[in-house]
Amino acid sequence: MARVPRVLSIAGSDPSGGAGIQADLKSIAAMGGYGMSAITALTAQNTRGVTAVHTPPAEFLVAQLEAIADDIAVDAVKVGMLADTAVIAAVREWLDATQPGVVVLDPVMVATSGDRLLEADAEDALRDLLTRAHLVTPNLPELAALLAEPVAATWGEALEQGRRLSERTGAAVLVKGGHLDGAECPDALVDAQAVGSPVVAEIPGERVPTRNTHGTGCSLSSAIATVQTRTGDWASSLAVVKEWLRGALEASDELEVGSGHGPIHHFHHARAAVPLAPGEFADSLWESTAKVRAEIDALPFVAQLDEGSLSEKHFAYYLSQDAMYLNGYSRVLARASALAPSEAEQAFWAEGARVCLEVEAELHRTWLSRHAAHDAASSGGGRGTGGAVPGPVTKAYVDHLLAASASGSYGVLAAAALPCYWIYAEVGAALHARHAAREDRESHPYAQWIGTYADERFAEATRRAISFTDAAGRRASAAEREAMRTAFTSSAVYEREFFDAPRRFA
Repeated sequence: MARVPRVLSIAGSDPSGGAGIQADLKSIAAMGGYGMSAITALTAQNTRGVTAVHTPPAEFLVAQLEAIADDIAVDAVKVGMLADTAVIAAVREWLDATQPGVVVLDPVMVATSGDRLLEADAEDALRDLLTRAHLVTPNLPELAALLAEPVAATWGEALEQGRRLSERTGAAVLVKGGHLDGAECPDALVDAQAVGSPVVAEIPGERVPTRNTHGTGCSLSSAIATVQTRTGDWASSLAVVKEWLRGALEASDELEVGSGHGPIHHFHHARAAVPLAPGEFADSLWESTAKVRAEIDALPFVAQLDEGSLSEKHFAYYLSQDAMYLNGYSRVLARASALAPSEAEQAFWAEGARVCLEVEAELHRTWLSRHAAHDAASSGGGRGTGGAVPGPVTKAYVDHLLAASASGSYGVLAAAALPCYWIYAEVGAALHARHAAREDRESHPYAQWIGTYADERFAEATRRAISFTDAAGRRASAAEREAMRTAFTSSAVYEREFFDAPRRFA
């Protein structure tokens, strides 16, 4: 057996790339095999459905199969869409002549969209072809159609139908629970020839909440054919492929392909091996918070600060909470300095911690002294910042940052700290730009405060924080990148809540 399995897919083509030959080749590659293809039909389809099917002459399919077999040893075969009886007959004769060691047959009859992909008079020929397979992988409607029975309504009925199909064909049957109602999505290998129970293996699973299921059956069948050449055990092969498929479904939204039933993410497990260009990871973080940032721009606090109508009570609350937040934030930046991998990064985060305590905190205390009465009223203390207590948002935000600092991951901590730089800088820059264009800016009650947003030193610090976080993301594993993304998104949400807190808690 070759170290890299040579796997042939005999199936139809999907120009949208999510199913058929295209999905098979991706799945074979994802499982470490070398994929080949013999095309049985050409379809015009996308994630919304099939609009046309063209079946080339069966003689041309035979020419493809013979060309491959004359030159290349085939370790496994996956058989998918076979549109008519002539094509089925050609595949049957080729399998009889070559006797591949692994044959997995996915009886493609109806697409995910509901479009029929097999001519009605070809169903009997397909049932006969099943006897040439080692494993058959129908979904529940296909399983019922092959038996000429109603679709199973329960898992027990599905297993029994799988047993009957296995008994009639001599092949093992993979019974899939994807079409059942409910949160559970089990799979089982059923073999009527097995000693003891026909259920050789049953693997439970939870349904992945996604509409991106285009090509799931194609992908599973070609993947399991590839893995079987290595394991020689269907149960072991199924366990490997089921775990991979679950991850492919969970990551499918990242692809953003089509407006219907999108494809799965075949290479979700290989993302860490793909190098990112400078700025690419940081850009993806920023894009992931577009909705949150739009919500910040629409907050009453921001609009009222912009137009000068913000109440002093709300402004004083914001300042007092910001001063307390900066105390916690300085500790977080000091921890980032301790974890940083380079002297430049260590110095940057340490300087940020110093600025929080010595420069920004002093600025806030100065402003708070002008709003002491309002601060006392909102805090209940009567002594400026010293009498106030952290509000619920301030406490939750600082606790989130401290948890990130305790994670031990420099990348996660940098990502968690970044929105305080980046979002604050962006909101401030927009406010300052609008303020500079106002004719009445000199009489604006918060003109001096808005003027602080024009500090180029903070803008430069923001650019460096973005750069260092981006570099950490490009060095990280796929799992750590996801943790960084989660930390960044959570902090962005806390930034939104922090701007809205005066309205809710002052």
